[in-house]
Amino acid sequence: MERKRLFWQKYSGQLLLVILILLLLVGWRALLADEFVADNGEGTAVSPTLTTPTIGAADRNRAEKEPLSELPVIEDASLSPALNPLTYQPKLPEHVFQTYTVQRGDTPKSIADQFGIESETLLGGNPFLSQESSLLQTGLDLIILPVDGVLHDVLPGETLEKLAEQFGVPMADIIAYAPNNLEFPYRLQPDTQIVIPGAVRELFIWNPPTLAEVTGRRSSGIGSGVQPVVRGTGTFVWPVISRYFTQYYWAGHRAIDVALPEGSAAVAADTGTVTYAGWNNTGYGYLIVVNHGNGYETFYAHLRGVNVAVGQVVVQGQVIGATGNTGNSSGPHIHFEVRSNGNRDDPCWYIPC
Repeated sequence: MERKRLFWQKYSGQLLLVILILLLLVGWRALLADEFVADNGEGTAVSPTLTTPTIGAADRNRAEKEPLSELPVIEDASLSPALNPLTYQPKLPEHVFQTYTVQRGDTPKSIADQFGIESETLLGGNPFLSQESSLLQTGLDLIILPVDGVLHDVLPGETLEKLAEQFGVPMADIIAYAPNNLEFPYRLQPDTQIVIPGAVRELFIWNPPTLAEVTGRRSSGIGSGVQPVVRGTGTFVWPVISRYFTQYYWAGHRAIDVALPEGSAAVAADTGTVTYAGWNNTGYGYLIVVNHGNGYETFYAHLRGVNVAVGQVVVQGQVIGATGNTGNSSGPHIHFEVRSNGNRDDPCWYIPC
């Protein structure tokens, strides 16, 4: 017992030191297992730490407004060309029109009534009819629009705003007409046709010289204007002996056409001063215009020849020319027109038709 006691007394300090070293070794190994120690090149051990990226206020707001579920998913990482807005192609109009072949005895009103449209719409779908002194000829093929309006040929640079202003119709009406096939941003394709619902095609109007230009006479009395050389009676007689109408007054032809053999006499419907006598290149052919000095003017067109001169005074019933087939004419006839203060009235208001 004494020997054992002496052993613990003699070696107890060494035993405690060994135990302490063992404990330190075990703890150091555990520390190495839990942490990664790296050398920074200067012999100092550095333990890297993971940092959490910070999100700024702007990024946080964008993330809240654009949830990940709504962001596009790129499945193909390859490069692809972006859409070029300059290559945008609008849809093309999809029109389906009826056609009608003019029959003998047809009038613009009878054709229009047959299709439930206004006679002006014949003009809207067939712009060639708007030429002055045109004739609705037998055998002519007409485009019949399904609604009242104008069929317009789109030109480069034209916009809906410009067309709405030009024809005096709401832009919404043009867009609402389904066959026009217009969609946002409502760009028009040149060399196509669109229908302008409710529009009326304008007619070309040729105006003859005035009395002032022909006579140089001006009023010295009350008011202003021209003092005529002579005044008409205010009543009119038939300019020719025939009563065979080939075309009555309508929106596309504000006059009457009467067929008769070439060379037949054409007389002045009332007394007045000749303000035009000769060839007219707007479709009238050989034309005579008589100003009656009371606001009225009469036109005699498609003549074969004229027997009067500009500035000459003629009396009611006087022969002024011979009927013919000149200008925009499909056969021998006279185009007779009455204007009242510049307005083209129906001649049948003034002579029995």
